[in-house]
Amino acid sequence: MFTPAIADQRFVLDHVARIADLAATERFAAASDDVVDAVLEGVGQLAAGEWAPLLRAGDTVGAKWTPEGVVMPDGFVKAYHDYVEGGWGTIGVPEEFGGQGLPFVIQTAVLDTLGTANMGFALAPTLTVGAIEALAHHGSPEQQALYLPHLATGAWTGTMNLTEPQAGSDVGALRTTATPRGDGTFLIKGTKIYISFGDHDMAPNIVHLVLARTPGAPAGTKGISLFLVPKYRLNADGTPGDFNDVRVVSIEHKMGLHASPTCVLSFGDNDDCIGELIGAEFGGIRAMFTMMNNARLNVGLQGVQVAEAATQAAVGYALDRVQSPRAGSGSAESVKIVEHPDVRRMLLRMKAQTMAARALVYYAASQVDRATLKEIGGQERLDILTPLAKAHGTDIGNEVASLGIQIHGGMGYIEETGAAQFFRDARITPIYEGTNGIQAADLVGRKLGMDNGGVFARLIADMRAEAQDAGLVDLIDACDEIGRGMAGMDADDKLAASYPFLTMLSVATCGWLMERSGRLATGDDAFAQMKRAACAFYVAQIVPESLGLRAAATANATVLYSVPAEAFAA
Repeated sequence: MFTPAIADQRFVLDHVARIADLAATERFAAASDDVVDAVLEGVGQLAAGEWAPLLRAGDTVGAKWTPEGVVMPDGFVKAYHDYVEGGWGTIGVPEEFGGQGLPFVIQTAVLDTLGTANMGFALAPTLTVGAIEALAHHGSPEQQALYLPHLATGAWTGTMNLTEPQAGSDVGALRTTATPRGDGTFLIKGTKIYISFGDHDMAPNIVHLVLARTPGAPAGTKGISLFLVPKYRLNADGTPGDFNDVRVVSIEHKMGLHASPTCVLSFGDNDDCIGELIGAEFGGIRAMFTMMNNARLNVGLQGVQVAEAATQAAVGYALDRVQSPRAGSGSAESVKIVEHPDVRRMLLRMKAQTMAARALVYYAASQVDRATLKEIGGQERLDILTPLAKAHGTDIGNEVASLGIQIHGGMGYIEETGAAQFFRDARITPIYEGTNGIQAADLVGRKLGMDNGGVFARLIADMRAEAQDAGLVDLIDACDEIGRGMAGMDADDKLAASYPFLTMLSVATCGWLMERSGRLATGDDAFAQMKRAACAFYVAQIVPESLGLRAAATANATVLYSVPAEAFAA
């Protein structure tokens, strides 16, 4: 049932990410039209031929813990090796580190396709991309030479290790230690939880990036350092050698995403886990946020992936399921449910929201490339878009997956149709890599104030300059007024209003990009017709909905604290 969304991906690359502008630079000259088309087609074939057929087994069989480590379901090892052999992991990695040096937004499209085919499986390369970013920006030349070529191909996979049992979002409370050995390396000791693909049998080595404290380190986040801790130490020739005392304690039993082993890892049970410092001592948070910001965009992309998958499944069902005559048709003959108005409303909403999320995330991804090119405004635009892409992209993924179940009706609640898997898989995305509430707090607490409000003002100005629909203009104006007003709010009031405001600003940004897309979707083919309809639906119906959040985005925190905490249990 899976079909690569190549037409929409290519449209968004052209008209939202504006890939031609990137390809016109020396840095990204290789991103010609022929190359982009070949990448989209090629990864689509891999995803349809090998990754999508494993979706069901990933859910029903899932990754399994054994005394020898985590074992993936049948077929996963071969499908992953074919991904590596095809060079798909190298797409956006700089050439000096063994990659193809194509734009990050093209790599985003590759992960979009793979994740739509099999979201849990695609977490393995997604996390490796983040590890590459951290090492490319903060690793020593020796670390880069030893590890990046293997990570670039995906032959070795990467993880990020932040969370501990007593330290969830409060990273500063972590207790994992790193004790100097006297030779420039450190003994790592501690436990990390929620480590996606912390162990598996698809690669000969796994490169863990681990936050830990050195002796005498300051309390809180200021005392955290980042360490490179491979599952197997490297021999003199750079090949995996001795086991590095990293043990899988267990894997979590989860609501969804069963193809992705979520591990509890214990480092140094035998006091023989050796790590290397990445960057400067106490520079761990800065280095980890390089990886985290990359991951947040890719989690927003997971919202696109699951929305696309759920939409395709719902469309397939609606085109096949026959039930009841169409009201008002004058005919007593039952029709496919796609002919019923409310089903069409849901399907069009799913299409519109999925396209809007893809536009938002690809637009943010293109700013990574513009920041790489040192383009004026690229990094600041990326900074303000990142919480929007992560939070709103995943909110959309959950909404669309839920609508997909509704279209299937009672069969959507039955596991055999697969509609429920999308909803279960989607539910983690607003939680990990910084909950969506944290994204909203980041937006109002840090991003609105960048350059004394100038970064926010420039985004508003760009939207105003292009927006034509009166409702969209009203929403942009409301976001401008509320955003500027937040500068004078106290912390409680600002945070109480943060989430509805993030949604309003995200919808305004999506509306801007969708309105543009609707104007540019010329032609009479089925894709162009659907693109225009989805964009029109978004601007006419979804944009006005978000204006209804204005009351919540301007309310203070008084009512939230009008009762004692104990009253919530009443």
